[in-house]
Amino acid sequence: MSDGRNTILFIAGEASGDTLGAELIRAILQQPEGQDINFIGAGGPKMEEAGLRAEFDLSEHAVVGIWEVLKNYTKFRRLFQQLVDLATKHEPDAIVLIDYPGFNLRFARAIRKYQTQGGGAFKEWQPKIIAYVSPQLWAWKAGRVTQIAADFDLMLSIFPFEKKWYAERVPEFAVEFVGHPLVDRFPQTRQEDRPPSNNPDLFTEHPEVLLLPGSRSREVEKHLPAMIEATDIIATKQKIRLRMVLPSEEMLALAKRHIPTGTQIDLQIGDLAKALGQAALAIASSGTVTMECAWFRVPTVVLYKTSPPTYAIGKLAIKVPHLAMPNLLAGEELFPEFIQSQASPENLAEASLRLLQDKNERNRILDGLDQIAIQLGEPGAATRAAQAVLGTLN
Repeated sequence: MSDGRNTILFIAGEASGDTLGAELIRAILQQPEGQDINFIGAGGPKMEEAGLRAEFDLSEHAVVGIWEVLKNYTKFRRLFQQLVDLATKHEPDAIVLIDYPGFNLRFARAIRKYQTQGGGAFKEWQPKIIAYVSPQLWAWKAGRVTQIAADFDLMLSIFPFEKKWYAERVPEFAVEFVGHPLVDRFPQTRQEDRPPSNNPDLFTEHPEVLLLPGSRSREVEKHLPAMIEATDIIATKQKIRLRMVLPSEEMLALAKRHIPTGTQIDLQIGDLAKALGQAALAIASSGTVTMECAWFRVPTVVLYKTSPPTYAIGKLAIKVPHLAMPNLLAGEELFPEFIQSQASPENLAEASLRLLQDKNERNRILDGLDQIAIQLGEPGAATRAAQAVLGTLN
């Protein structure tokens, strides 16, 4: 940019990416060479608070599934072009694309194509393009790895196995395992300080069941009815207390429309860490929240429902045995998974009761979760990511 400062363009399209981006921006600003940087792009409110000059809030447009994307194609095309125009106008020194692969992989490809086809000063522009959080190619599209290696200069990974996976397929591609952000967000407590509700022998009379239906309206609409019906079944066989955590006022209002009158449930916005610390069990939408459940050692029943077209395509594309990341890291099913029609109230209730009442099964899961925590790296993920990003500018 004209003021002589380096510029980094960020794109994050979901709430989880907004959190990651905000942590990264703050970590960059804490580095000696990070003081004179302009942050532009699109993210969410947390990134804007951290210092991003946002073109718009991309996170508020998040949708789930291929069918939902197609229905919103015109809108996403407009937002996409707006960000391409932003990049070509400001010619940032680096572009950091945070998760959100359906959008961000195409954006990286568009920038590379524009470089080769552009004219004038644009030919001199050679931005470093960095992915923060690897797309799950190992789960669905391993064939895209060559294209990604061509489009990106650096991949910042938060799971340890990914660096080896890339090295076996594109050894020349720079991949850095920086560690998982959960390690810094929620420092591991000592064994004796962990919540007593995680110990089957120390349950209160009414163990708390935590409902986590998702962060998007479509997820709440798809998941919450089955969750509520499941807890009704559980309550006939085990006294429980219910709590639900939603990410925003909007999602809370939507959830209330799906909760039958008379249902006793504590509702809260945010502060998931506190809720997990009190929970004996979670019933959760598959996604990043399952890693938080794992980190807090809360046995969890996982479900996922989507539109029939999205499910049909996904069923053909998925190449891994589990959907929940904790199960993939463990190499076995620690958290029971129920997808689409299998995510019935009866199945969810049966699995939940087993995790509440079977001490041996709970202990097996807790032991497995301890092993997962070890894999997530040392504290300082955002700092290592910041140093890697700044290193590309030198």
